[in-house]
Amino acid sequence: MKSTANLPTEPTTVEQRSVVETSQLTKVYRTGFWMNQKIASLKNCSLRVHQGETFGLLGPNGAGKTTLLKLLLSIVRPTSGRGLLLGKPLGDRATKQKIGYLPENAYFYDYLTGWEFLQFTAGLFQIPTEMQRQRIPLLLELVGLSQSAAKNKQLRQYSKGMLQRIGVAQAIINDPEVVFLDEPMSGLDPMGRYQIREIILSLQAQGKTIFFNSHILSDVEKICDRIAILNAGELLCIGSLDELLGTENISLEEFFMQQVGN
Repeated sequence: MKSTANLPTEPTTVEQRSVVETSQLTKVYRTGFWMNQKIASLKNCSLRVHQGETFGLLGPNGAGKTTLLKLLLSIVRPTSGRGLLLGKPLGDRATKQKIGYLPENAYFYDYLTGWEFLQFTAGLFQIPTEMQRQRIPLLLELVGLSQSAAKNKQLRQYSKGMLQRIGVAQAIINDPEVVFLDEPMSGLDPMGRYQIREIILSLQAQGKTIFFNSHILSDVEKICDRIAILNAGELLCIGSLDELLGTENISLEEFFMQQVGN
């Protein structure tokens, strides 16, 4: 996919206000003993994500998906290019209060209960105690965890699926406008994947914008409004499934393999 020098020029309407925009976003890492070798993890990436949509970023391992997510969240700084998040430059302090994030390998405090972990996260956002008491039960209900389990079981006793669900709950504790999820279904059994998928659909129904990375094509097919495919740091294509697959009688898996090769 060819990049342009300016931000993407898709028509913007009230329904399609962009919440994520990147233009020529590039990240080059230096490596080697003398730091004289360069690895381009992301190359000239230009894309736009609209308000209220569920956007899936696909690609094989090492494609640059997590790098793009870290750039959008200002965990790492770009080598070149620029981006906007909720209309503000990447790294804007006020904007960080309006986003939620669940990393692929999230760290959980083993000896906290789920309830205590959510209280801790709420404290980071300076959410008043009374509001926490109201919001945490609602979040537990949304992600399908009982208050009993949340209050009485330490996180080290949680299954992978339960940890993923409490992770989603902490990602939306601040009622964010945009939720970033890095491989939210990775390592889950079919039931766990179904539960996370249902949570994403619930957030979608609330009008949240959801940006998530995945390599599980069947889940992406079921919940995404639009997708993009990254490979070797390059954005290959972007659009809805109808736009990308067109009238060809092929599956997303076949299309994906055509794009990234074997």
